[in-house]
Amino acid sequence: MVQKNRTAHFSRYITFTRDEWAQLRASTPMPLTEEDLVKLHGINEQVSLSEVDEIYLPLSRLLNLYVDATRNLYLASSRFLGHLEEKVPYIIGIAGSVAVGKSTTARIIQALLERWPSHPRVDLVTTDGFLYPNHVLEERGLMNRKGFPESYDVRSLIRFLADVKSGKPAVSAPVYSHLTYDIVPGEYKVVEHPDIVIVEGLNVLQTGGTTTTKPQLFVSDFFDFTIYVDAEEHQIKQWYIERFQKLRETAFRKRESYFQRYSLLSEEEAISTASQIWDTVNAVNLRENILPTRARAQLILTKGPHHAVQLARLRKL
Repeated sequence: MVQKNRTAHFSRYITFTRDEWAQLRASTPMPLTEEDLVKLHGINEQVSLSEVDEIYLPLSRLLNLYVDATRNLYLASSRFLGHLEEKVPYIIGIAGSVAVGKSTTARIIQALLERWPSHPRVDLVTTDGFLYPNHVLEERGLMNRKGFPESYDVRSLIRFLADVKSGKPAVSAPVYSHLTYDIVPGEYKVVEHPDIVIVEGLNVLQTGGTTTTKPQLFVSDFFDFTIYVDAEEHQIKQWYIERFQKLRETAFRKRESYFQRYSLLSEEEAISTASQIWDTVNAVNLRENILPTRARAQLILTKGPHHAVQLARLRKL
C-alpha cells in the first residue's frame, strides 16, 4: 500500500512517483503482449511492456473502479427514482500537446479497459474529425491555425457528445485523415451502445475563455474523467522534430500525402522546417490554449525522456 506524506504542502493533487504509482497495479493481470503493443505504438514512440505494467495497468485499475462506482450510483439513483433508463456511457477525455503521445496513451487505455469484463465495449474518438474541412479553413484564413480552438466545429462536437451521453443508440463522428490532412468526405465512425468512450484531442479541456454571461456548454462538461499528458516543452519539441523526420521517410512519400513536398527535404532541412513549424504554430497553441487547461484535468501524467511517465498527479476527490 502506498503511504503518502501528509506533511507536504497543500495541493488539490496527490503526487505519485513512478515507483509509487506502479504499486497501485496490485494483482491486475497483464492482458497485452509485445505483439499487441506494436499495433498501439505511435509513429515515434516505442512503449514497452514495463511501461504498460508500471503506468497503464494501475491507471486501468483506477478507471475500472471509477466506471463501476459511477454505474452503481446510476443504478441506485434509478431504483430510488423508480425510473430505469438506458445505460449512460462513461466518457474519458485525454488532452495534451501535439507530439506528446496522447494518441498512444488513448489507444493503450482503450485496449486495457475493453479487457475488463464489466465494460467490454470501449470506443475511441479523436477530435481531429471535428476540425473544419480545409476548404472552410481556407475561406476563413485559418489554415495556419489548424489545431487552434477556432479551427474546430465545436458545436458539432458538443452535439456528438450530448447524443452519446444521452444514450442515443448510434452516434456518428466525422473521420480525419492525417495523410490528406483533411476530413474524409462521406466517412464516419459510428459509436453504438458503448460502455466507455475515450475522447482524445488538443483542446478538450478548454472552456472557451469567453466573458459572456449566457449559459454555455463546453466539451469538458460531458467528461466523467479527464487526463492531461504532460512533458517539458523542450522535450515535446524534440519529439515533434523526430516524428517529422520519421514521417519524411515514410508517410510523406506517399503520392496522396498533403505533405509530400517535405519528403524531398534533406535531413538538415527537415530539422529546420520542423523546428520552425513548432516554434510558430504548435508552441504558440501549447502556451496559449493547451497548457493553461492542465490544471482542469483529474489526472496529470508527466513524461520524461523516451516517453516514460515519471510522475502521476491525481486530483483529490
